[in-house]
Amino acid sequence: MALRKIVEQGDECLNKVCRPVTAFNSRLHTLLDDMAETLANANGAGLAAPQVGVLRRLCLVLDEENETYLELINPEIIAQSGEQTGLEGCLSVPGKWGIVTRPNVVRVRAQDRYGDWFEAEAEGLGARAFCHEIEHLDGHLYTEHIDRFLSDEEVAEYFRDAEEEE
Repeated sequence: MALRKIVEQGDECLNKVCRPVTAFNSRLHTLLDDMAETLANANGAGLAAPQVGVLRRLCLVLDEENETYLELINPEIIAQSGEQTGLEGCLSVPGKWGIVTRPNVVRVRAQDRYGDWFEAEAEGLGARAFCHEIEHLDGHLYTEHIDRFLSDEEVAEYFRDAEEEE
């Protein structure tokens, strides 16, 4: 496994539509393993292939309950419900945060590293991560959904308020 460089906003690969994965082989497995190591190193909630310069339809999303990464290959959102509005950031837009409204519950259909289809459902942060990472595969960033970036003080206040609610 190896750490991959996370590309940042302004890199043209973040604005391109990714091609489907068709080969479920050792090269794909190495990419997934490298992305998992890169994501763990960056302490993020998700990572899509274009964020490491690979224009393929795959991403990883943190499964907080099992403390693992869910690998989503050729994912599609098949159901969504509810609404949540909250703080969102991105490893490709480092140090910047904005407020984004997303569905509160999201169900996806995807393939695993061996090509087998499965479905997964997430609520709250997991649902937000599904939407965020799948948008990357279509060449979009969360910044398209925000009115403005929050100041450092606003971000600190947001986290303080969230802690007090727990």
